Amino acid sequence: MIKVENLTKRFGSTVAVDDVSFIVKPGEVVGFLGPNGAGKTTTMRIIAALMYPQSGTVSVNGRDIWREPVEVRKLLGYLPETTPLYEEMSTIDFLHFIAAVRGIPPREIPARVEEMIEVCALQAMVYKDISELSRGYRQRVGLAQALIHDPPVLVLDEPTSGLDPTQILEIRKLVRKLGQTKAILFSTHILDEASKTSDRILIISDGKLVGEGSPQELSVMASGEAFYSVELQGDADAFVEKLPEYFAVAARHPAPEGTTALELSCSEPSDRSEDLFDLTVAINGKLRRLNRKETTLEEVFLKLTKGGEA
Repeated sequence: MIKVENLTKRFGSTVAVDDVSFIVKPGEVVGFLGPNGAGKTTTMRIIAALMYPQSGTVSVNGRDIWREPVEVRKLLGYLPETTPLYEEMSTIDFLHFIAAVRGIPPREIPARVEEMIEVCALQAMVYKDISELSRGYRQRVGLAQALIHDPPVLVLDEPTSGLDPTQILEIRKLVRKLGQTKAILFSTHILDEASKTSDRILIISDGKLVGEGSPQELSVMASGEAFYSVELQGDADAFVEKLPEYFAVAARHPAPEGTTALELSCSEPSDRSEDLFDLTVAINGKLRRLNRKETTLEEVFLKLTKGGEA
């Protein structure tokens, strides 16, 4: 688990991270979004115990970066935006080297390296020098070095940077699979990637955390409400009268004879479609159509960051 509490980091008079707090739990993938220069990389470097804040603290599986930075690094796999790789080494030699540095027992290293080659789809590049690898394969080698000691926590800074669509899909699947058991924080500038990969999303702007939640929760946070489009066959007046208090009728629309089309606003961030189904059953009606409309993640991002670019 990653626990960030009241984190503040300054560079001279510039506040890069401003009183940021959040938690990433085991079995959770959390996307980290923000405009360029918002404080994402600085926050990640602090979590990885590679930089210290002016105030606040971070713990990784209960180990504090101030008191036990070495233990934190052992528990964590870190992929920086630009992965430092030894270009004169072959892929397999580099991974053997990293495994040894990470303290993996010598007997176990070959099997662990072989597993990373398979997990990160590096079979075709095993004996090639890293200097010969494309940006996409370098990124895979970087991910392999972050995973090789099987850490419970992963911090991935732009893991899909420079990859083509097929490679992005492969990394997304891998992150989702790893996220079943590990606590994962990853940054990305691809909003769609954050939406499809993350259980929760953090949005940072000018060093401040301005949004946190699932894509659905952020949608409601940005707009203040969610909207449901309903086409009902049955007693519309009874349906409206019995609506839970967090629903309100925003509009009525033309509908086929014998039905009523309603636009409903909802102040609850979670999906309340089931409530509408239950209510329809209670009045002996039928739902011919039910759609939940959400503000897009791009709209949420632009609103919360006041137009900043990821």
